[in-house]
Amino acid sequence: MQTIDLNAVDTMAIESALDPSRRLEVAFPISSATGAAASATVYFEVQPGCHVGVHTDSAEEFLIVLEGQAEALLGDDLANVGAGQVVLVPAMVRHDMTNVGDGPLRVLGTFASSTVVATFEEPLAPGGPQVFVIGGPMPIVLPLEEAAAAA
Repeated sequence: MQTIDLNAVDTMAIESALDPSRRLEVAFPISSATGAAASATVYFEVQPGCHVGVHTDSAEEFLIVLEGQAEALLGDDLANVGAGQVVLVPAMVRHDMTNVGDGPLRVLGTFASSTVVATFEEPLAPGGPQVFVIGGPMPIVLPLEEAAAAA
């Protein structure tokens, strides 16, 4: 049985050298890398004034706000969402979440695939990673140019 204790999950810090407000703590506790066959999860925390980064995912995603207040970008639409609300993000639709509250924003996302390719509009650093594969046997991150050349 796979279980997640969101109060004890190990996260990694992601910070952008290009955008100081793009900063979060993130983990992918369930995916094909942990044995899931058809779904994956993401858990992230964002501090006030910070955001995840505009990106698309290869699979549909539900973003469940556990704590805090966010401005959610979906396509070209913006909406305020808070604890207890769920955002449906269709596959390949650009999205982002910005913490507009006074405390931490905590979100659990579920994907309709156990392996997901996330493509960010901006790299983390000049020439840095822009494409992330969730659920690979090891972390896979690539600049967008390399991903296009590999295809």
